[in-house]
Amino acid sequence: MSANSVALAYLIASVFFILALKGLSSPLTSRRGNLFGMVGMTIAVITTLTVTKNWALILGCIAVGGAIGAVVARRVEMTAMPELVAFMHSLVGLAAVFIAIAAVNNPVSFGLPAVLPMGSKLELFLGTFIGAMTWSGSVIAFLKLSGRMSGAPITFGGQHMVNLVLAIVMLGFGLWFFFSETTNWTAFAGMAAIAFVLGFLIIIPIGGADMPVVISMLNSYSGWAAAGIGFSLGNPMLIIAGSLVGSSGAILSYIMCKAMNRPFLSVILGGFGSEGGTAAVSDGTQKTYRSGSADDAAFLLGNADSVIIVPGYGLAVARAQHSVKELAEKLHAKGVNVRFAIHPVAGRMPGHMNVLLAEAEIPYEQVLEMDEINSDFSNTDVVLVLGANDVVNPAANVPGSPIYGMPILDAYKARTVMVVKRSMAAGYAGLDNDLFYMDKTMMVFGDAKKVVEGMVKAL
Repeated sequence: MSANSVALAYLIASVFFILALKGLSSPLTSRRGNLFGMVGMTIAVITTLTVTKNWALILGCIAVGGAIGAVVARRVEMTAMPELVAFMHSLVGLAAVFIAIAAVNNPVSFGLPAVLPMGSKLELFLGTFIGAMTWSGSVIAFLKLSGRMSGAPITFGGQHMVNLVLAIVMLGFGLWFFFSETTNWTAFAGMAAIAFVLGFLIIIPIGGADMPVVISMLNSYSGWAAAGIGFSLGNPMLIIAGSLVGSSGAILSYIMCKAMNRPFLSVILGGFGSEGGTAAVSDGTQKTYRSGSADDAAFLLGNADSVIIVPGYGLAVARAQHSVKELAEKLHAKGVNVRFAIHPVAGRMPGHMNVLLAEAEIPYEQVLEMDEINSDFSNTDVVLVLGANDVVNPAANVPGSPIYGMPILDAYKARTVMVVKRSMAAGYAGLDNDLFYMDKTMMVFGDAKKVVEGMVKAL
């Protein structure tokens, strides 16, 4: 293919990527968005094969990677989707580092001068350190999300100062590499090694409650790493695709920060979650709460005119989404107006609850975001909270609370609240939830799937 044909093909692929992002902005068009993304990637891969002599090797690698991906996709549970996403981000970052190493080792094979110009060195520096931090940070996120590592924040004295010193030293190695007349492997290796360490140190102080923001942030980092390498290789496809991923991930991080009342800059720098530690679950005073059975809950639901269901991570762990759909259908048959309320950070990754409900084929028009449904809680007969905690905690309205100012679903305003939980344990934020002790609240203890199945049977 001629250079103009390659540029045109990459442009068409980029248009499909943009259409994919547009489609993924709504559950109604998400399938179409995924299809656009696959078409765009197919065009990009085919175009790349036409401009290289190593097409057989590339096709072989695609076959191996595709086979591994197919096996993983079939075996992974929906509850494990967050850690799978984190793992995929780590591979993107590591790929950027490997490409940078190859370009530094043999720049001519990438169409670069034998002696790298300063501009290329800068681009390789950016791609390498962002990619290295993405890889190591994503590994920590994967370990925390999969339970292989404690989800509690890991902090130590002078942590921010250590991170600052390491960042300065890394920049020093980068400048040394940048101004060296020949390939300075010592400076490059030192810079990359410190970047790997920084990725670990930035993510370990982040607790489980902040993991949805971590995933979107790492997604953004992986995009910028790919864009940086794209500049080095003069590949417009990498630049455009990486920039789209980086900017969309940053926008999503900003939206989720607003949903958690977190400063955006502290998220980008990886400093959030490291201050304050874990709050005390209670002050030692005894609190009373009402509890009931699945039959009691079914009676209240069946006699309500309007019901809002609030799904949380407990629903995902119990794999109760299909049972919840059956419950909603039973209530609809009785003339009850049923809707689902989704908090932006419910679950362990952005859109986690939307994905679960979509898997159960719950109609999209019944699934409403926080801003759309919050004003309806005060006019709702029954709110059914399934495994959610912090996103319905009224402590967010109390000055001095660790989550003060965090927008929540106003479940406490409903006439009756039912909460399905395994126990009275606190959520990821480590805070007791006053919603559980209100006179209007009934606790139903047990596995969410079994409890909901009991409700369906009683109805």
